[in-house]
Amino acid sequence: MDIKLAISRSGHDKDSIYVIVKEEANMVYLADGSLKPLEKPKKKNRKHIQVIKKLPKEITEVFTQENFRNEEIKRAIKLYRKSIMDAQQV
Repeated sequence: MDIKLAISRSGHDKDSIYVIVKEEANMVYLADGSLKPLEKPKKKNRKHIQVIKKLPKEITEVFTQENFRNEEIKRAIKLYRKSIMDAQQV
């Protein structure tokens, strides 16, 4: 399963990190596991997000199982935030 993380670049949720759960022509559906769970993802215009291309290995390993749940989404976002903080401290 190809997991993509994205950062919101406009709107009231600017700078929020999401997992892309579904993609259409111009729209994407985003989930963060808590405010926007998998059952009710946020619909956002594709040009209002920035896809994160390089993900650390530990984040991609979170989604290797077949169970794709809100808990895994929250964990992946938390790991990504931690990796950003670790990179800034170096």
